[in-house]
Amino acid sequence: MSLEVIEIRDQATGSFAKITPGFGFNCFQFVAKVDQQEVNVLWSTDDFVEGTARPSSSGIPILFPFPGRLKGTKLIWEDREFSIPEGDGRGNAIHGFVFKRAWRVIDKTESKVTAEFQASQDDATLLEQWPADFKIQATYEISGTTLTGTYRVENPGTKPLPFGLGTHPYFQVPIGGPSADECEIVVPFTFSWEFKDQLASGNQFNRDSDPFDPLLFKNTQFDNGFGGLECEDGACTTSIHDPGSGRTIEQQFDDQFESVVLYNPGHRQAFCIEPYTCIPDAFQLRRQGYNGGLRVLAGGDVFETTVRIRVK
Repeated sequence: MSLEVIEIRDQATGSFAKITPGFGFNCFQFVAKVDQQEVNVLWSTDDFVEGTARPSSSGIPILFPFPGRLKGTKLIWEDREFSIPEGDGRGNAIHGFVFKRAWRVIDKTESKVTAEFQASQDDATLLEQWPADFKIQATYEISGTTLTGTYRVENPGTKPLPFGLGTHPYFQVPIGGPSADECEIVVPFTFSWEFKDQLASGNQFNRDSDPFDPLLFKNTQFDNGFGGLECEDGACTTSIHDPGSGRTIEQQFDDQFESVVLYNPGHRQAFCIEPYTCIPDAFQLRRQGYNGGLRVLAGGDVFETTVRIRVK
């Protein structure tokens, strides 16, 4: 049985996006109308709307309350131990809880939709797996050739809420050109985190080139994290440019995202530039004395951030 799909649309341009609230509130399709041509921005599996695909394999999975992997399946927080299900096939928990669960739609217009997920209300078993209750709200809005995602995290309880937030967009390549190989990727990081067994060790290596130098897609093979992002006026801009079509996918996010994970899916029909507020397993790094970007919300506090994706 197919999942419910919500479509939002910009009437002026014809750009549209499709979201599955019952499967992680995943925006699995974004088509920007540029000069009367449709540009498919996001890659997703053909069976995504059937609900049988791997939920982190398509569109824009929302990763919360931790992005990436946690080492093993035990989280230690304030001398308490929490068991979290294994998820990566290698004995580690991965990508949080909300990317594969049903969200509740709370508001919708022609061009905008908002949904939320709260542990205590939508899956109380999560209260045994995480140090505090949490509420996350996401809004997707289409305007022109821009898709804006606004993400709001709230601590509805009194216990401190440790968290990391990430998005995992699968940007389709090529972008209308004949080949993905020559696509130029710009991610303005200044250092890479050393990853061992797909987890950050704490070691950092400075980039040996200008942060804005493009990477050719054909030379990329990533599944690791980067930091020291160059921002202008509080915003970091990443991009994928297809010289074959002249099209560019630009992603801009605020400086509350301290890291990015870059990832090449095995099918190489997409490239992932994933803004994270913390590096994967920032909990372990914190115990080792490193600052991986882990955030803690006091009771009643709110965190809000925005990611914009547009086609030029």
